[in-house]
Amino acid sequence: MSKLIELKGITKSFDGECVLNSINLYIRDGEFITLLGPSGCGKTTTLRIIGGFETADEGELYFDGHEISDVPPHKRQVNTVFQKYALFPHLNVYENIAFPLRMKKFSEEDIKTRVTDMLKMVALVGFENKSVSTLSGGQQQRVAIARALVSHPKVLLLDEPLGALDLKLRKDMQNELKTIQKAIGITFIYVTHDQEEALSMSDTVVVMADGEIQQIGTPTDIYNEPKNAFVADFIGESNIVDGIMLEDKRVRMSGHTFTCVDGGYAKNEPVDVVVRPEDVDVVKPEDGMLTGIVTNVTFKGVHYEIIVDIGGFKWMIQSTDYVAPDEKIGLFIEPDAIHIMKKSKYSGMFGDYSSFSDEIDQLSDADTAEEF
Repeated sequence: MSKLIELKGITKSFDGECVLNSINLYIRDGEFITLLGPSGCGKTTTLRIIGGFETADEGELYFDGHEISDVPPHKRQVNTVFQKYALFPHLNVYENIAFPLRMKKFSEEDIKTRVTDMLKMVALVGFENKSVSTLSGGQQQRVAIARALVSHPKVLLLDEPLGALDLKLRKDMQNELKTIQKAIGITFIYVTHDQEEALSMSDTVVVMADGEIQQIGTPTDIYNEPKNAFVADFIGESNIVDGIMLEDKRVRMSGHTFTCVDGGYAKNEPVDVVVRPEDVDVVKPEDGMLTGIVTNVTFKGVHYEIIVDIGGFKWMIQSTDYVAPDEKIGLFIEPDAIHIMKKSKYSGMFGDYSSFSDEIDQLSDADTAEEF
């Protein structure tokens, strides 16, 4: 896929506060790319700059090889679907979808052909004459998507479009959006703070924090090979432990030396070590590489979420086997379950589930107090 959009050194501030700090990013034609991060990370501002709703303070924005920073939104080959769908309540489904074409003076024949095609695409055939106010949230969203696509843009921007839907409908619409994107083959740029949503839908994920891009990669790469402690913590659950890289493929953490698969670090270099909760095996204490005391157990349906105190650091483990609170257990970790990361400004900020345990204890204390 060729480059379609390129951001070079994009910087943006609001009221003296920098929200984007020299962002460099390219987006390929036909790609489903997701900007992922917490509130305030700069993802929506990035989307709005691409759409023309905001102008960067510094940097250049290219579309199909042409600089477009000064091109107004209505002249860009880009349409947007917002979280609030902004449908016209006085128009029926057909007329809502047809509206952009009527504004561009399309013929009635062309309008009918395109709107009919869009109704088929979003599975709303037979809804043409219905009032949009009578539709469900998912149906309204489909109308908004059809209206955005009916004029055949090269890019569709989606700013938290599933945020107003309940969980089940949200998951259904994730699948539908991916199906629609594959069917029409245009570029989707999607903004969300939902990690699962990003991983399940995207070709490429851009993880953002503090106005900067932390990592760009496929969902698999982002999950399995996080670049720093922020990414490791934000994408799923992670145990992030201080370690020392003794030599290639040998790391020491939590008082034990482990074999790993990473190399290229300096001898005795301090590192962050990531171990995903699902990659830890619970074994008998005498068989464990590490041992600890279980402080909390929570049933999650398909597995138990187990918090284990190992030398004052609280690990999270996900296991289908039940263990009891206060039980001493062993932890066994395979070499390929250990991921080594360079130290960063986010080191030491994540990965210890002490706060999780404390919150559970406080809630328990509050419940006890209410009983008396």
